[in-house]
Amino acid sequence: MEVFIVEDNDNVRDALAGYLKLEGIEVREFGSLGPAETELKRRTPDLLVLDVMLPDGDGFLFAKQLKSRKDIPILFLTARDQESDRITGLEIGADDYVVKPFSPREVVLRIRKILSRTSSQEGEKSLVFTLEGSQLSIDREKHRVSIDGVGLSLTAAEWNILTHLAERQPQVFSRLQLLESCLGSVAEGSERTIDTHIKNLRRKMKHEDWIETVRGFGYRFNGENG
Repeated sequence: MEVFIVEDNDNVRDALAGYLKLEGIEVREFGSLGPAETELKRRTPDLLVLDVMLPDGDGFLFAKQLKSRKDIPILFLTARDQESDRITGLEIGADDYVVKPFSPREVVLRIRKILSRTSSQEGEKSLVFTLEGSQLSIDREKHRVSIDGVGLSLTAAEWNILTHLAERQPQVFSRLQLLESCLGSVAEGSERTIDTHIKNLRRKMKHEDWIETVRGFGYRFNGENG
């Protein structure tokens, strides 16, 4: 596993890198966006840890542009603690959002959870669902989701929410249940986090009816198995 850290604070970057290396994770460190962008053109890490406010650019904008070209899990580091900033990060496609100051050990735990969720899960069979003539396939072994043969690029959180709902349909889950079951300690704060992930999933699936909103309670998957 390899993680890129883009953070202009030397102390923060070095501390986080040190803990990751103790976990046996390879780390590449960058103090600004320029060198990181150059290296990202050459190779794709398993996870990008990205500061939002950097001396040579905005982390949100950089991540949005990067996501249009590569499917890379992203964890944002930032001193911006407003809920609107968290929602912006999640809408871009981030897998987690950590507000400074933070414990390096906690961030490493969050990184471990993201990496474990984005790794392939062997021995699982594919699931196939239909809805109004469309077919959705979930391949657990290859960690892929497609609709009518077209692959979807999902974040780890989106993958967890979709598979959790699909495997248990037609059961209804509250936002709190989805937070605890699908994101665990990776997600903190408002239950609106789940709404943002659902919104992103629906946009990528191009059909809101795949995931139904049950007013006053939460969500359920709406496809028919087989």
